[in-house]
Amino acid sequence: MYLKTNTSDVIKQALEMHEPVAITVNGKIQAAVPDPVSYQKTRDQLAMFRILALGRNQIEKGKVIDHDDVVALLEADDNKSNTPRTFYRT
Repeated sequence: MYLKTNTSDVIKQALEMHEPVAITVNGKIQAAVPDPVSYQKTRDQLAMFRILALGRNQIEKGKVIDHDDVVALLEADDNKSNTPRTFYRT
C-alpha cells in the first residue's frame, strides 16, 4: 500500500541514492525500482555481453575473417561506390 500512495517518494529515493529501491511484500523482495542512469548502464552492459557472446560463438565456429581481408573487402566496396576512405594499418 505504501508504494501506491507514495510512488513519487520511492522514485525520488532511487534518483537520490543511485541504487535500486527494493519493493517488498511480506518481507520478501518482489521488485526493484532503479534510477534511470543505473538502469541504462545495466542495459548497456547486457547488450555488450550479448555482443561478446555472439563474437565468441562465431570464433568457435570458425566464422572469422582476417584483418587484411576485411580491409581489402572494404576497399573493393569503396572502389565500386567511388567513395574515398582512408585506412590506417598499425
